[in-house]
Amino acid sequence: MKFTLSWLKDHLETEASLDEIVRTLTAVGLEVESVDDPAARLAPFTIAEVVSAEAHPDADKLRVLRVETGSGEPLQVVCGAPNARAGMKGVFAAEGSYVPGTGITLKPTKIRGVASNGMMVSERELELSEDHDGIIDLPDDAPVGTSYASWAGLDDPVIEIGITPNRQDCLGVHGIARDLAAAGLGTLKEGTVELVPAAFPSPVEIRTEDEEGCPALYGRVVRGVKNGSSPAWMQRRLRAVGLRPIDALVDITNYLMLDRARPLHVYDLAKLDGPLVARKAKAGETVEALNEKTYELAPSMTVLADDAGAHDIGGIMGGERTGVSADTTDVLIECAYFDPVSVARTGQALSLYSDARARFERGVDPGFLEGGIELATRLVLDLCGGEASDIARAGTPPTEKKIVSYDPALCASLSGVDVDEAEQARILSELGFDVDRAFPWSVTVPLWRRDVDGAADIVEEVIRIHGLHTVPSTPLPRGEGVAAPTATPAQTMERRVRRALAARGLDEMITWSFVSDAEAEAFGGTSFRLANPISADLVAMKRSALPSLVSAARTNLDRGARTVRVFELARRYLDDGERPTVGILLAGLSREKDWRTGNEAGFDIFDAKAEALAALAAAGAPTDNLQVQAGASDWYHPGRSGRLMLGPKTCLAEFGELHPRTARAMDVGGRVAAAEVFLDAVPAAKGKRARPAFAPPALQPVLRDFAFLLDQAVPTADLVRAVAGADKSAITEVRLFDYFEGAGVPEGKVSVAIRVTLQPGDKSFTDEELSAISAKVVAAAEKRGATLR
Repeated sequence: MKFTLSWLKDHLETEASLDEIVRTLTAVGLEVESVDDPAARLAPFTIAEVVSAEAHPDADKLRVLRVETGSGEPLQVVCGAPNARAGMKGVFAAEGSYVPGTGITLKPTKIRGVASNGMMVSERELELSEDHDGIIDLPDDAPVGTSYASWAGLDDPVIEIGITPNRQDCLGVHGIARDLAAAGLGTLKEGTVELVPAAFPSPVEIRTEDEEGCPALYGRVVRGVKNGSSPAWMQRRLRAVGLRPIDALVDITNYLMLDRARPLHVYDLAKLDGPLVARKAKAGETVEALNEKTYELAPSMTVLADDAGAHDIGGIMGGERTGVSADTTDVLIECAYFDPVSVARTGQALSLYSDARARFERGVDPGFLEGGIELATRLVLDLCGGEASDIARAGTPPTEKKIVSYDPALCASLSGVDVDEAEQARILSELGFDVDRAFPWSVTVPLWRRDVDGAADIVEEVIRIHGLHTVPSTPLPRGEGVAAPTATPAQTMERRVRRALAARGLDEMITWSFVSDAEAEAFGGTSFRLANPISADLVAMKRSALPSLVSAARTNLDRGARTVRVFELARRYLDDGERPTVGILLAGLSREKDWRTGNEAGFDIFDAKAEALAALAAAGAPTDNLQVQAGASDWYHPGRSGRLMLGPKTCLAEFGELHPRTARAMDVGGRVAAAEVFLDAVPAAKGKRARPAFAPPALQPVLRDFAFLLDQAVPTADLVRAVAGADKSAITEVRLFDYFEGAGVPEGKVSVAIRVTLQPGDKSFTDEELSAISAKVVAAAEKRGATLR
């Protein structure tokens, strides 16, 4: 929710500074997300007068202007605007000014050989509108040399707050002002609603045939209107909060929606065919909405219709057929109460979101239909002229108020803060609650606070206004002795894995558990789709931990990152349940170009394997006993991927490079290495996991190198495993250090070189013992089909 400071002060009598208002908003639970002060952004721009405008000697569409800025001699400016002329006043940007609409900082320059000092700017270049047909043309009385932002009233700070789902009343500036007044920051201006006398009976019948979806529908005709542009003050406020001004009638409805959290709609009366009726949609019925899209409706959806058919999607968006235009002379103002659940379900089914839906599905004030239509009528008459009919009403809004029995002592027992009863009563009264202080108190909840149900909610209201900072931080009582660990074995394992990967230089990510349909499809699809997604890009529960990491890598690479090394402790959502998984992704360059090698390299399958093994070691898996099996899931490259197996059936991890098809689907370039470690498959440790005592050997190890010829089809891991088992008492490590095929090696064979580490015990090896161990190594290799070179 965005609003300007001056807009807030229309509803709040206060002398508080902007900083005080911002602090108080966050303190009462309306968290401030941003504050934009246009006065600072537009400070470099001043009002200037064009003294002369001559044709450019080398360009037909350019003019050479002499500009009086009020700070010395006139400056020469080259300008291409068609409306630039002598005697006009506009907005000038001097050298060194940053022009937000272009993203450039002005420097002295020459344009077609003619020096240009500064710039005359358009509204789009100042991000005030999309108008770029010419430079800003100001009235003759605009004072030269003064700040344009101050003169034009553009120095109004814009505050944006985050609205939680329970605070529908603060989707209007008046509701925000009410909270600030209760917090002691000023006095709320109640703003009496002026009743507009009726000049004639309503010529339009209003009906609701869907009292569940639309319990109340009000309408009022205004005839003889002239629909032009809305006044400058209204346009400035709408633009400031991100809405594009359209025309006076539409702007009035948008303004009241933001001002009072009261959505309305205005119909061109000439385009309505018969009565205005709220009813259920008919099967297959369609509506062309104001966003120029056509929606097919279901019988469960509430629509507004006339004799020609449905034209509005109730509580969400109006239709193109009955919308107002510059030629509109008679209008029908509609003000309705739509059921929040019905609006939410319709919006979800149609994947259609609007500002009106945001308010109706949270629940607008059902007691403000009369006031809303009166305010709209008054604005239409003031800005567009005409005369109004009486109000036609159909249905009854749900205006029965809740009464909560409340003991003021509950505030101290629930919150730990003893707030004086008089102060509690004051806070509640200023928030709009009616308080009867006869014990126990009877607190009548205002209609705009449908989130307040019981006494605990009353305490919450008192405490958030009194000050959440006053709630004491009281530690839980600690038992005697050493506290028992609270982390489960699975949580402990995840902590070890997290620390191990972070220590290896990977950055941890925390992403959503759901992805888009396209991302899910690239990684095996999904069996679970959300019935109520928070956005169109987050609709499917992911079967792999990788799609979110790939998306994050793409974003970072697109923004200039050279290397991306990330991991996430995530969950995979499979048909048989939720599985804890470590996703690892390596993208970009593993090694930059340097003076020694002169080249750079990307990540490959072996980088992914190393990270997977490190994660498994931290998780407590027996990495020395793992076997490497070729192939992995379909999103990996079939020839550059593998599995780490514990036995023939238990897969602990998959690793490799992404399949080019997957990389294209995710729009990420280059080779991308990835791994998934399946923590739920890691066997639980037997007994207490403890680090073994450090016992360095007394004697130096002995290294022996062997070279074998091996069939290309035989995995080298089988050879390494066989050699390691040749003499387990002496051999402590076997490592592959060379793999060669080509000249000197028979067809279908490869040359494999391994280094064997032999560790003596209490005495050094003799030559005979080393020869015997070497013979065992050769014999073990021969059983795997290898021959000593």
